[in-house]
Amino acid sequence: MSRVSRRTGERASPLIVALLSAALLTACTGGGYESAGPFRPKPEGAPPEVGPPSATAPAPIPGEPAKPGSGQNAGDPNVVASGLTVPTGLVLLPDGSAVVGERDSGRLWHVFPDRSPKQQLMTVAGVDAAGDGGLLGLALSPTFDQDGLLYAYLSTATDNRVVRFPLSGGTPNPVLTGIPRGEVHNGGGLLFGADGTLYVGTGDTGNPELSEDPASLAGKVLRIDVFGRPVGGRPYFTRGHRDVTALCPAGEDQLFATDDALDGPDELDVLVDGGDFGAPPRGLPPVAEIAPDEGGLAGCAAAGGTVFLGALDGERVHVLFLDGSGTVTGDPQELLGGQYGRLRSTALDADGGLWLTTSNKDGKGTPDEDDDKVLRVLPPAAQSDSPL
Repeated sequence: MSRVSRRTGERASPLIVALLSAALLTACTGGGYESAGPFRPKPEGAPPEVGPPSATAPAPIPGEPAKPGSGQNAGDPNVVASGLTVPTGLVLLPDGSAVVGERDSGRLWHVFPDRSPKQQLMTVAGVDAAGDGGLLGLALSPTFDQDGLLYAYLSTATDNRVVRFPLSGGTPNPVLTGIPRGEVHNGGGLLFGADGTLYVGTGDTGNPELSEDPASLAGKVLRIDVFGRPVGGRPYFTRGHRDVTALCPAGEDQLFATDDALDGPDELDVLVDGGDFGAPPRGLPPVAEIAPDEGGLAGCAAAGGTVFLGALDGERVHVLFLDGSGTVTGDPQELLGGQYGRLRSTALDADGGLWLTTSNKDGKGTPDEDDDKVLRVLPPAAQSDSPL
């Protein structure tokens, strides 16, 4: 049984509710924000490297199914792409396909749910992957259908920063710079709220004092607009975090954050404006704690009262059920335990498919010949005698 410390509740929410409610996630990359006019970054620096076109593998039309039994991933229906190196950033596009970023190389790949061959889009310049840094989080512009922009959280040689660039091929422009950078705990969570606000999860660089320092951007969840300006009257949204690796929605106006620890249990937190998640007595309690040997939390996806957490060290997806008050209820479940190795980023699509990336080439895993992979699975419905 998974050793998950949780607040007790009365019953488990069925996973089927999560599948039916997955469409709610679209509000996090669309809803409420309206651009005041054309929004395209000015070219700066050297252009990114773009993968050469391939006459033998042209870009497939989104939605066009691959022939049964064809392609590099024919042997496993859960694998939609393989042969990547530490895919960390993962974001779903409106057409149902995905963009995946490699942590070390900065390469961006276009990946398709029908298991068509992946296509290289570009390479984000300036990425420094020393320690646990690199190209980390990805997020679509809230007006992606108008501007085609992608936002990324990445490490350089001197800082962590948020940049934006056209997915069609353009130069990354800085949005927010100067986030402290270290050999460990560089953060990387990135998520747009329904109102177009960008939430940025950072790490404490191994120095917990920075997470409590209101003047430091380390160990925080930041809340900024698309131009990098603070929203809400303070430079941070929450503080006292160790390493915010992923963010996902917790209802219409709340967010979950995964907080990965160097030692001790990892946490799933529900963020409260101005909240301090540091050590007691000030620290807010987590929704759940994951034991170190089952943790390494690096991915978060949620819908319909069900939360999916990708775990590197645990080599599984932790599935938690929450009641209407946000309390963990019933027994946690696990998916894919030990089947694909270290699991990192997670996302839910509108059809209830759970997307995941493996991280077996990160120096801590045992890679298979075709690692790393991008997976898309349909979580089984939990049995329950009552609905959520």
